[in-house]
Parts: sequence; C-alpha cells; structure tokens
Amino acid sequence: MVALAQVEDMIKTQLPDAQVVVRDLTGGGDHLEAIVVSAEFEGKTMIKQHQLVYGAVQEAMASEAIHALALKTFTPEAWEKAQG
Repeated sequence: MVALAQVEDMIKTQLPDAQVVVRDLTGGGDHLEAIVVSAEFEGKTMIKQHQLVYGAVQEAMASEAIHALALKTFTPEAWEKAQG
C-alpha cells in the first residue's frame, strides 16, 4: 500500500506544474483515482497524457503497491471548462 500523498508526489516529480488529486476508491489503499491537470498535456492525445502519468507511478504499480489507478487528465483549459 502507498500513501495518497506519495502518489501525488510521484506524479508531481514527473509533471512539476501539475495539480493532482488522488483518491482511494475502495478504502483498501490499492485501487486509486488520480485527477491530474497539467499544461504538459497540451497537444497530446489522452493516451499520451495517461502514459506520462503511468510513467510516474510505474515502480509503485510494478511492485503492486498500487493495484489499479484510474486516471482523469486535463489541460488547464479543459479543466476550466469541466468545472464551469
């Protein structure tokens, strides 16, 4: 099991400008959801965006500290639209 703050830090290491919210979906600590907003996603497909995030948590997923990670990725502009 990995702390939510650790997952957030892993993602921010890969994407320093990112706004990150990590939630535990099941209460068990290994099925997580991350909402990530980053300018790094500009011009990238959703698959490429997710690959950037998965790259940041690759080690934790390989060790099964994270069993599942659902992602929602947004550019800052897309995030603004989603909130409004």
